[in-house]
Amino acid sequence: MLLGLRTAIYPVTDLAAAKQWYGQVLGAQPYFDQPFYVGFSVGGFELGLLPQGKPGTSGPQPLWGVADAAAALEKLLALGATLLEAVSDVGEGIQVAAVQDPFGNRLGIIHNPNFKQAALR
Repeated sequence: MLLGLRTAIYPVTDLAAAKQWYGQVLGAQPYFDQPFYVGFSVGGFELGLLPQGKPGTSGPQPLWGVADAAAALEKLLALGATLLEAVSDVGEGIQVAAVQDPFGNRLGIIHNPNFKQAALR
């Protein structure tokens, strides 16, 4: 039934500020930009911003793939994120970390050398 992750939605209270911040994080502008929703294309998936939502750090916790967990964490912190979880090796070369974005949401990252991109559907 489930084919795999397509979209991770982050509720925000300031859509313009969130759009700017995530644009800096992703190095890209949104492909879909409306007052009710902003969508960024990220490696074949979507990171969405939903205005008038209630940000938080609990609930589902997607992890976004990165080439270098330490470098990605450093960039997120330099852009104003707050550290939630430092880079941690969880085994087999997999490294994870998490920050709280400036809008109150958890943003997780993962470097997984075992990830098989060919398995995406």
